[in-house]
Amino acid sequence: MKTINYLNTFIEVAPDCPVDAAEIPPERANKTAVRIQYEMLADNPYVYNSDDVIFNVYATKNQIPQEQKSEERNKFFSKGRPCLRSSALGQRYGWGIHSNASGKVAIYAVESDEYKRLIDDDNLKHLQAMRSRRG
Repeated sequence: MKTINYLNTFIEVAPDCPVDAAEIPPERANKTAVRIQYEMLADNPYVYNSDDVIFNVYATKNQIPQEQKSEERNKFFSKGRPCLRSSALGQRYGWGIHSNASGKVAIYAVESDEYKRLIDDDNLKHLQAMRSRRG
């Protein structure tokens, strides 16, 4: 099974992120992937790892029943998947994503003191969320 978890890593907002202050992804009749990610991470910091978040989006969107989730998760991760660097949380909405030593993740608003502290933490691996556009 492939994994997309990071350890001791901070994913900074994308260089072309259009906001200076984090925004909550809008609610819609059918939840978007970014809204599902936001709700999981904002309500439960350092509870889930990246694999949990990415798979939960897939399971929610595809209405996978609880009793099938274990088998479906193995199938889902049998091939490579995009990681949280490609999430709109960091690309569009201004949220940095921190993975601790156990691989559990939390989000921090780009304007927050904690975001600034994580940016300056030399003990973390630093990545940027993927750009929304080429160039």
